[in-house]
Amino acid sequence: MSDFNQLPPSANFTDPGGIKAKHDAEAHQYHNEGVHGLWRQISDTLIVVGIIAVIFIIFRWVV
Repeated sequence: MSDFNQLPPSANFTDPGGIKAKHDAEAHQYHNEGVHGLWRQISDTLIVVGIIAVIFIIFRWVV
């Protein structure tokens, strides 16, 4: 038989109400706050570009 449909050993579905409650809470959080990963990547990129620009300006000023 195929092993593709077997659940991982850590999967515990003894509380289906808890699983639904967790899913609803996460959906509510994403709806209110949005996906923060994109904004974090954008802000990190802007910080890195700013640091590189400052280093470049200081380098051009010194040399």
